[in-house]
Amino acid sequence: MANFDPNTGLPLAPQKKKGGKAALIVIGVVLLCALGFGFGASVRGFARARIVPKDSVTVYTLPEPGSREASPEAAYTGNELSAAEIYALLTPSCVGVSTSTTSTNVFGQVTRGAITGSGFIISADGYVLTNNHVIETALAENLEVKVMLYSGEEYTARIIGGDSRSDVALLKIPGKDLPCVTLGTFAGTRVGEAIYAIGNPLGELTYSMTSGIVSALDRSITISNNTAIDMFQIDAAINNGNSGGPIINRFGQVIGIASAKYASSGVEGLGFAIPIDDALTVVDDLAAYGDVKGRSPAGARVG
Repeated sequence: MANFDPNTGLPLAPQKKKGGKAALIVIGVVLLCALGFGFGASVRGFARARIVPKDSVTVYTLPEPGSREASPEAAYTGNELSAAEIYALLTPSCVGVSTSTTSTNVFGQVTRGAITGSGFIISADGYVLTNNHVIETALAENLEVKVMLYSGEEYTARIIGGDSRSDVALLKIPGKDLPCVTLGTFAGTRVGEAIYAIGNPLGELTYSMTSGIVSALDRSITISNNTAIDMFQIDAAINNGNSGGPIINRFGQVIGIASAKYASSGVEGLGFAIPIDDALTVVDDLAAYGDVKGRSPAGARVG
């Protein structure tokens, strides 16, 4: 039986020994957003705000399409959940993120498309966490960002800020009593532990769930803008459109953000995610100050 921290309710894991950090420069990393035609509270403390230990297991059922209600008592229980329970619990808090774009082709014709990605709601009043590369075009070109809920509701989001060096962005949609995820901690996570991903692959296969394990810790991944980001490696299938979606542990807690994959002929099962602890440090600064403290102006952009 797992032991739990009496102060946080988190499952305790043996402390891992500090070792050398593996460095991996992925030349072929593909950021997981694609061009296609698919689809006032402080943020500080969210990592603990949604953790509510319970004495018994709650069985979760997915709400009917058109409803944004999470299942009853949709909170952290301290108990291991089945994949079906995790999907039912988390899906109402997962979102699609899209930015409509226009461009002129070589024939002088105006074409339209959408940059699509994923995200998840981290507060009942509408803060949404996603990847910076999902919204950076919108931020640079002052384009509208849309957020779609599982219920089918669609909102125009306000970009609170985006940080290119951590690939984290914070959005805000109007509303109250929105279903939001339970945020956990990546600390203590071990190689081999089960994880799940929920997102919108290809921008069209909305609210898809995949599963796998943590394949490795402490990967330094160099993404397309030549920025090295500390991530962990997973083998769950993630594809274009999954960017910004949650990586979830077996207790139903979000422990990471799906961010990159290795794309090459003959290569499979090499995905990477940002630890939620690192992301929340950036989120706290974006929400409180509008930028990332100690970062040069080029590192953070605020809308």
